[in-house]
Amino acid sequence: MSHAPARRLIASAALCAMLAGFSAAIAAGFDLPTKRTDLSEADLKRVADVTRPTKDFSKAEQYEAMQAGAATSIDPVTEDSFSHISANIPFEEEQNFKLGNALFRKLWVSAPSSTQASDGLGPLFNARSCMSCHVNDGRGKPPEDGPSATSTFLRLSRAARTPEEEKAIANADIVNFPDPVYGHQLQDLAVPGLAAEGRMAISYREERVTLGDGEVVSLRRPHYTATNLAYGPLDTATTISARVAPAMIGLGLIEAIPEADILAHADPDDADGDGISGKAAIVRDHRSGEIALGRFGWKAQNATVRDQSADAFTNDIGISTPDQPDAHGDCTKAEEKCLDMPTGVQKRLGAEEAPGPILDLVTFYSENLAVPARRKASFPETLRGKRIFYETGCISCHVPKFVTRREAGNKAQSFQLIWPYSDFLLHDMGEGLADGQQVGLASGREWRTPPLWGIGLTRTVSGHSFFLHDGRARDLTEAILWHGGEAEKARNAFSSLSKDDRQALITFLESL
Repeated sequence: MSHAPARRLIASAALCAMLAGFSAAIAAGFDLPTKRTDLSEADLKRVADVTRPTKDFSKAEQYEAMQAGAATSIDPVTEDSFSHISANIPFEEEQNFKLGNALFRKLWVSAPSSTQASDGLGPLFNARSCMSCHVNDGRGKPPEDGPSATSTFLRLSRAARTPEEEKAIANADIVNFPDPVYGHQLQDLAVPGLAAEGRMAISYREERVTLGDGEVVSLRRPHYTATNLAYGPLDTATTISARVAPAMIGLGLIEAIPEADILAHADPDDADGDGISGKAAIVRDHRSGEIALGRFGWKAQNATVRDQSADAFTNDIGISTPDQPDAHGDCTKAEEKCLDMPTGVQKRLGAEEAPGPILDLVTFYSENLAVPARRKASFPETLRGKRIFYETGCISCHVPKFVTRREAGNKAQSFQLIWPYSDFLLHDMGEGLADGQQVGLASGREWRTPPLWGIGLTRTVSGHSFFLHDGRARDLTEAILWHGGEAEKARNAFSSLSKDDRQALITFLESL
């Protein structure tokens, strides 16, 4: 087992200062804060102390079981464990959560319809509701034994071709460029009278991996193609990337993490020489157009929960919102018949199919889905697995703890000690996970570190155990073994463990 990453648990003052300098340079180039301004010096020290990774694995840390702070749900574990309201939401705000929940589940219909408040679907789309992809507010899965791919879709894009396009990406004015015919996403469904764009086809090749103790694990390598294309071939420069819907829990708390605290973990030039070079995703807020830190989406292409919600409305369902007001969704100029289809805009209800109040309520709901409490956090096997997780270097990217801002937009997210196990930065994950698709500053080999909280309840909530951005991993062991690039050392350390130690690490992950 390699213990070298353990030296990262407490960095020297000199190294911290050096990394802070790199973080400051990143932030200065995009006018992002390099230091928290919501705390006194005494509180800054207090936060630094409480978020420092532990070196004591003899017992659970204080408050560790409440991994979302006061917002943590302590409801019994059921298939609805990801659908509870944050525990510290005041009673007067529960109505907004319930209304948002109803809209999240709402089935949109094609226009024109007698139910004018619910029409506007598509014309091209992947799902009729938010819940269609995020079943029980949980993780999606790749299609199996059938054509339905509701919670998995294909992103389409090409890289910049000209200096002007490269400048637009560098300035965070755009994240990438759509296919000229099929747009940003392949829509496999359409309203009556219109042909769907096509279908996603997946084939898998099994690859055997031998671990250090001789155990053999089979990984499945996916190959994706777009088939039954209704409007001609994809552009030769278009790349395709499969994405599954992520779980919805804890999003408001993630948004409430101060930018400076995330940037403090960025080390794009690997100044400390540990092989980990996390990079901040710099994007623009959809409403204000201001530079912001990306933290949502598989490549951190969205800065806020609202941005992520508006993107889903337009690309997944084809519903316009104030932030993305095109009522024809992802239809392109080449899809003339799509642009001729009626929309669901009702001027008496607003200028968009989902006017401001609808987007506000769906955003509020999405921000306040509670993270469940830990299970068995103090059990010896869990603590043993936690120690191994730390010692193998997993926390280099899966940073355990943060303390949210005092002035968070919602008091429920304010000044909470949370345990998401993510740095929310972009990392090169190696050729095995590469999709070749650039998204903003994220290259075709880079992905945002996903949070791990709730990962142990995936089967309970979602009815499956598929992981990673495209669901290729059939369990947590496979997910770890797909790690490469910056995570290769940690992956190799896991591979070299004894079977009992590997199981202990998995037991720790299942407790999250």
